[in-house]
Order: sequence, then C-alpha cells, then structure tokens
Amino acid sequence: MEERLQKIISRAGIASRRAAEKIILEGRVTVEGEAVTELGRKCDPDRQVVCVDGRRIGGAERHVYFLLNKPKGYLSTASDEHGRRTVLELLPEVEERVYPVGRLDNNTEGLLLITNDGALMNGLLHPRYEVEKTYVAKVAGNLSEELLDRLRHGVLLEDGMTAPAKVRLLEQGAGISRVELRIHEGRNRQVRRMFSAIGCEVKALKRMAFAGLDLKGVGRGKHRELTAEEVAGLYELAGIGK
Repeated sequence: MEERLQKIISRAGIASRRAAEKIILEGRVTVEGEAVTELGRKCDPDRQVVCVDGRRIGGAERHVYFLLNKPKGYLSTASDEHGRRTVLELLPEVEERVYPVGRLDNNTEGLLLITNDGALMNGLLHPRYEVEKTYVAKVAGNLSEELLDRLRHGVLLEDGMTAPAKVRLLEQGAGISRVELRIHEGRNRQVRRMFSAIGCEVKALKRMAFAGLDLKGVGRGKHRELTAEEVAGLYELAGIGK
C-alpha cells in the first residue's frame, strides 16, 4: 500500500513526521535509487526500495526489540556528531537500524527500550496512553511529606504544570533521601526538574521500570531481547494492534 514518504520515515522510527519532511527536502531520501525532494511523494515500502542516507527502511527489515540497562555516560541517541558514546554502542551485534524509545539523560541510569518498530515507539511515547515510568532518585536532604505532597499534586515547571506523580519515600538518613517516583509524562529531564522545583538536588537517578517492564536479570550495561509476550503487552499499552 502506498503511503507518504514522511509517514514511512516516521513509522520506521527515524524521525517525527515534521523532521522527516526536513530530511526529504534535504535530498537524503531515495526511492528505487532516485533522490526525492517533494513532500507529496507516495510509495509502497514493501514493493519499492526506500533509503534514508543510503540505508534501506520499510518492509524488508524485521522488527527487533531490546531492553537495555543504560549506564551513566552514554547518550540516548543513535549517533552523536561530537563523537560521544551512545547507547547503541552497547548493542554491537544488532545489525538493524534501531533507536531508543525516548531518552534518559547522560547521567541517568536504567531501563531503556531499543527498537526499529516506529509505530510501537510512537505509541509508547504518545501522551494519550499515559505509559508509566518508575524512577528511584537519591536526593540531597531529608524530605518531608509536605515536600513529597507537592510532587504528588504536580509542580510548576517552565513548560507548565506536571501531572500528579505517585511518590513513595523509600529511606532517608545521613542527609540523603531515596524516593520512588512514578510518572507518565516524558518531558526533558523531567524528574530532575521536578525535584529542583521543590528545592531538592538529585544526586543520582535510575529508571527502574517502563511500560510494565523492569530490570530484573539485566546488569548495568547489559541488554536482552524482549519475548513475544512482552512485545504484545507493549502493543496493548500503546493502543495499537499487532
């Protein structure tokens, strides 16, 4: 079935539709070896060879799904123009063109999904489905229930109010508190900014769970492939059929 090129590129997880339009206009997309620069172009990726930057996308590539326990010091991106380390360097055996689902900042550890399934990626990140993420933060100071209640009710950031968070104090002492925070939004550096909004500094942050998956059995810097049942569960959470 023929579709617009920007939709094919977005579904492959390479870029949003708006960013895909820019990629097309830059002449980085070819169909059957011919460069395409008009935004209205349609094609069938199952019958025609569609490439972005010389690499084929679309129907010929099988979908793969991995759970990675990201360590600090790796960027949650497919590549970096400054040569910094990216999470894909931790999956050297994966031949498919894969991408992280969302991002963890450079100093944040924990669960990150990696896939080339653009439809699933977009569904899991769409605000409509409120897919939950669980973090554990080590925060400077002994936090009161009054401060934690502010997180539970939502705090004002520069890009608007956050949705109410589920918050649980795990332990505190020696000037450090460990706090579990569950949210469904995905703003840039959101957890760190939420604690900053209540006057608290995050010393360490780890994502423990995402979309019903956790890090059990996956050491820091290691990864595993998802089971068929887990993938089916993700599709259900993302509101799409498989």
